[in-house]
Amino acid sequence: MKKRLLQVLIASSIAVFAHQSFAAEQVDLRMSWWGGNSRHQMTLKAIEEFQKQHPDIKVKSEYTGWDGHLSRLTTQIAGGTEPDVMQTNWNWLPIFSKDGSGFHDLNKVSEYLDLTQFDPKELKTTTVNDKLNGIPISVTARVFYLNDVTWKNAGVEYPKTWDELMAAGKKFQEVLGEKYYPVVLEHQDSFALLRSYMIQKHNVDIVNEDKKKFNYTPEQWVEFFQMYKDMVDSHVMPSSKYFASFGKSNMYEMKPWIAGEFGGTYMWNSTIKKYSDNLKPPAKLELGNYPMLEGAKDAGLFFKPAQMFSIGKSSKHPREAAMLINFLLNSKEGVEALGLERGVPLSKTAVTQLRESGVIKDTDPAVAGLNLALSLPHAINASPYFDDPQIVVLFQDAIQSIDYGKKTVKETAADFQSQGDRILKRAMR
Repeated sequence: MKKRLLQVLIASSIAVFAHQSFAAEQVDLRMSWWGGNSRHQMTLKAIEEFQKQHPDIKVKSEYTGWDGHLSRLTTQIAGGTEPDVMQTNWNWLPIFSKDGSGFHDLNKVSEYLDLTQFDPKELKTTTVNDKLNGIPISVTARVFYLNDVTWKNAGVEYPKTWDELMAAGKKFQEVLGEKYYPVVLEHQDSFALLRSYMIQKHNVDIVNEDKKKFNYTPEQWVEFFQMYKDMVDSHVMPSSKYFASFGKSNMYEMKPWIAGEFGGTYMWNSTIKKYSDNLKPPAKLELGNYPMLEGAKDAGLFFKPAQMFSIGKSSKHPREAAMLINFLLNSKEGVEALGLERGVPLSKTAVTQLRESGVIKDTDPAVAGLNLALSLPHAINASPYFDDPQIVVLFQDAIQSIDYGKKTVKETAADFQSQGDRILKRAMR
């Protein structure tokens, strides 16, 4: 009887153990990101390789273009249904994790995610209240990239100063015609470029987080928006009204960009490949100079993490999620699959690997752009509130008011300052 009872207990224990092992082995993760087709394909390839090495972990990929991605993620996070691993933006930290508790603290999974591959200074930029909310994949800055064929046809040297940039607009108009512009800037790009100009001139950033409001005086805001109007009037870039006439497709998919009528852009070095790839051959994008005012102490660069990988606060599998992030950023296979798709990596082992394999070349536009940005004075760090979606939309509305003739520069400046201060006060509460 005792023997029979012992056999039953052993069999029962084996069954329980087998059930527990099976349950532990079957882990389903969800991962979301946004981007273009090349990013989708490279990320899917990396995930496929991860699943080969970890057959007990299945990853469901949720990828989209940029439009609508934030609103979708906002709904998911609010409902506690966000993916386990998310590609996130640095300026989302104040939105989703003001006190640092909006995402899983990656310090708690450092056993599975090698944080030593990242400079502590870079990790600090994505840390809130001592909680690591995301791994910065790369850093990025907006710099000028110019269509070599278009600029050659215009007979204009790449500008080195703001005055030379202004003069290029009229030269393009005279030589190539009304449809040709030295650069095209979407509203986010214009906002960042004007910030750069004002920092060079006044050595003061736009947002004052201590006072929870803008830094600029009413007179400086008039100067800010007058600079925008001067650039449009000087034919340096198309107005928002003209740009809107080409529809809502991605700028790099618009006919004027492909044909070279838009002669360049002020763009993140980490994303420039998709802009260059769409040009009509033999045109290519070359890195331009960065215009500086004489005596400027800071270039006013908008330097930030290009994107982050974060783990959802609601994730039931933070360990496996950390393993996936580590694979993508630090493993030989993951690094090889992703290449420079999300910019020049911050992971030390990734940089070593990609340099040895010849993927990272100083002549590559993305790498050259980063090197240029790093060589410029950039002590003033942008506040994530500068990139707050509400502030960005407010700026878009402001320049449309100017371009459509609804408000004067002075009226626009006053409205932007008053409405922006209210937005910042609410956001920083």
